[in-house]
Amino acid sequence: MGIEIERKFLVVSDRWQQLAQPVFMRQAYISSTPGRVVRVRIEGQSAMLTLKGKASGISRVEWEYPIPLSDAEELLSTLCEQPIIEKNRYRIDLDGLVWEVDEFFGENAGLVVAELELQSESQHFTKPDWVGEEISHDHRYANANLFKHPYSRW
Repeated sequence: MGIEIERKFLVVSDRWQQLAQPVFMRQAYISSTPGRVVRVRIEGQSAMLTLKGKASGISRVEWEYPIPLSDAEELLSTLCEQPIIEKNRYRIDLDGLVWEVDEFFGENAGLVVAELELQSESQHFTKPDWVGEEISHDHRYANANLFKHPYSRW
């Protein structure tokens, strides 16, 4: 078991695009119940099954397991809640930390979010100039919510 400590922000410019190459991702949820999230994700040619527990602040327990790509494809099409979330992810190394920028497609097009995983909730970091308002505590931006309540319908 691991602990995920994640801060999430809106992205306010496109200056981040030149810092990394995108990887296309598809993901959906077997369970999107808060405190019992079970996600299937395909990233490039690899796949993961992820279980996430209830959040406490910006922390929550998380388990991740690699699964065969063919199993993930089948789970996405048969067992997962629909629709599937599609996005490009950019991983950007800055000051010893990795910013993950997600550029969403489909009904979430226009939404660009930057996430940063930390070692502790109080860990110091410097926000790049393309990172704006913090949305860590705004559950509308959770991927497990975006497929039910897409950004384009807000």
